[in-house]
Amino acid sequence: MDLSVEICGLKFKNPLLPASGPLVGDADKLLYLYEQGVGGLVTKTISTKAAKVPRPCIYATKDFVINAELWSEHPPEFWKEHVFPKLKGLDVPIIVSLGYTESDVDTLVPMFDSDADAFEFSTHYVGKSLDPIIAVVKTARKHTKKPIFMKLSPHMPDPVEFARVVKETGADGVVATNSLGPVYVADKKTGKSPLGSAGGYGWISGPVLKPISLAIVRKIAEEVEIPVIGVGGIAKVEDVVDYLEAGANAVQMLSGALIFGKQLYGKIVAGLPQALERRGYSTASEAIKRPVPIPAKYRRNLPRVDMEKCTLCKLCEYVCSYFAITVTDTVVVNEDACFGCGLCQSRCPVSAIEGVF
Repeated sequence: MDLSVEICGLKFKNPLLPASGPLVGDADKLLYLYEQGVGGLVTKTISTKAAKVPRPCIYATKDFVINAELWSEHPPEFWKEHVFPKLKGLDVPIIVSLGYTESDVDTLVPMFDSDADAFEFSTHYVGKSLDPIIAVVKTARKHTKKPIFMKLSPHMPDPVEFARVVKETGADGVVATNSLGPVYVADKKTGKSPLGSAGGYGWISGPVLKPISLAIVRKIAEEVEIPVIGVGGIAKVEDVVDYLEAGANAVQMLSGALIFGKQLYGKIVAGLPQALERRGYSTASEAIKRPVPIPAKYRRNLPRVDMEKCTLCKLCEYVCSYFAITVTDTVVVNEDACFGCGLCQSRCPVSAIEGVF
């Protein structure tokens, strides 16, 4: 199966890329991911000075990662002298991630233009105003003809307006989304944040973020003619296809590999043909859709219970907000009380309930 996708004239072997973060922080890490078969490479965000990273800086559960790592712990000279020379000749596009201010970009783009096939600009620490983001796009465009992707942080109040403005200013695409924060987690043993950052705060990513990021990708793809690279919560092959069907032209993953292991990249690439075939596609490009608005629905659909699958676990009865389900030696749905909300169907652990969605 042809897994390749094309974005802004760049051909990627497949739609799975790494996201900027700790797994793409030097040449050895990037080369490891290349061997895993990713469709392209994305660097850790490089700024004009090395980040002073607090330790510990990463905390994870199976559902999320909280990261206080900041940008690259290496200065730009390290990347120029010790990273990009080792990446020469690779047959995948290299997206160089840079940040954060107009002044930073004015210095960094000329420095790395010969090393990049495209640029990604993080807007993580510049607030909610579009003015500094516009300045970054304009400054970057002065120095490069390479594709420019602006990375959207989920705290931006209007993602569609963000996409429109950066497109009008000269950007070629959007990466959506960055991690969300600040957030605070209390370790179950100590009751305190395990992170070494000031105040114990960090930024959250991983599977818990997927519904937020997927919605933002879909909104942008519905309303703005601009390539979107989706990122947020990808941890299995089906997540990749979900993003493509929501309008993403490719995806980035990082937190999933921090939670489940670095080999996840190779597993997802290997599983993509079967995942695409299950949804009726013969190539990866076929799955990329421009989504159409979905109208609201008000018809009440009642749940149907397949008693051959049902284990009588009573979870549907316990979670029902309308007290419409009773479980004894069978499952009884009070049709007068049932609101048709769908909670029981979504929570059934054995998929014995259907008909609501």
